[in-house]
Amino acid sequence: MTDGKIKKTSFGVLPDTQIHALCDAGVISAQDGIEIDQVQPASIDLRLGAKAYRMRASFLPGPEKSVRDYFDDDLVMHELDLSKGAVLETGCVYMVPLKEALRLPVGLSGAANPKSSTGRIDVFVRMITDGSDRFDAAREGYSGPLYVEISPRTFSILAREGDRLLQLRLRNGPKETIRDEIFSIDLKPGDDDIAGYRAKRHSRVLDLKNISGHKIDDFWEPVRPYNGALVLDPGEFYILASKEKVVIPVDEAAEMAPIAPEFGEFRAHYAGFFDPGFGVEGLEGKAVLEVRSREVPFILTDGQPMGRLVFEPMVDKPRVPYGAAGSFANYQGQGLKLSKHFGSK
Repeated sequence: MTDGKIKKTSFGVLPDTQIHALCDAGVISAQDGIEIDQVQPASIDLRLGAKAYRMRASFLPGPEKSVRDYFDDDLVMHELDLSKGAVLETGCVYMVPLKEALRLPVGLSGAANPKSSTGRIDVFVRMITDGSDRFDAAREGYSGPLYVEISPRTFSILAREGDRLLQLRLRNGPKETIRDEIFSIDLKPGDDDIAGYRAKRHSRVLDLKNISGHKIDDFWEPVRPYNGALVLDPGEFYILASKEKVVIPVDEAAEMAPIAPEFGEFRAHYAGFFDPGFGVEGLEGKAVLEVRSREVPFILTDGQPMGRLVFEPMVDKPRVPYGAAGSFANYQGQGLKLSKHFGSK
């Protein structure tokens, strides 16, 4: 690949080497430059800009309109200065221009997803582009700015300019599914076994910069199955784990299907990207599930199917797979694990 161009015969998800090349060629750009640790094995982290807009409602701009066309008194309630840090409150919708912009060539498209640490603190985020009628999608050949809609669901968060809540995966050609695998829930029998955590409502503010600095007991309470079953309360947010261990080969990328209505009245995952190299070389880890029941209580039983892991090819193997020396991997070999923001009890 030269000058940020992709070989026409190479289809699939772009690895870190080609993402770096696209940054060097200006296909991915930012006014203050791209930081080297933004690039992951099969994606690039996107950073919050200096301003956030408290919106009256969510929206999509639709064809021929820009996101900024909606930054008016009809939808914007007030502005927040993220350069000094600002609290984004639960139940509110915010729109933040991202630092990064795209100038995609023909054949190249992008798909966004919350980072694992974002999904595990129940912060709902979606990327928006100008002229789009879909969330989390940068259409083939898109050229323009990027925005993120942020809606904290359980914890209010202290956010700052430069924080990374979502990531962008770039794909050459149409999405090609190699295979998919069903995963199930791990609810070990026995009243004393912790099966997961339920988020406490009305907790203190969660500081996104405070890695490992929040006490688990301030934000979470353990949940224990009874006879291998767990009743989900409507509207509550749970962190649970899959029974199966997940392995992503270095020449493949995977994504957790966020909604699988055929498996029950709940949502089983918000942050769905799995990088090539996750769980390999004896470091197999489970999938951590962000679960929310819908309108009615719902019983989960040990081994019950929860969703689907979809695999697609990489254009090439990443230079630094997930968990390898030099990578920024927080969840390699994980079991039941909360986000990186939590440390001691």
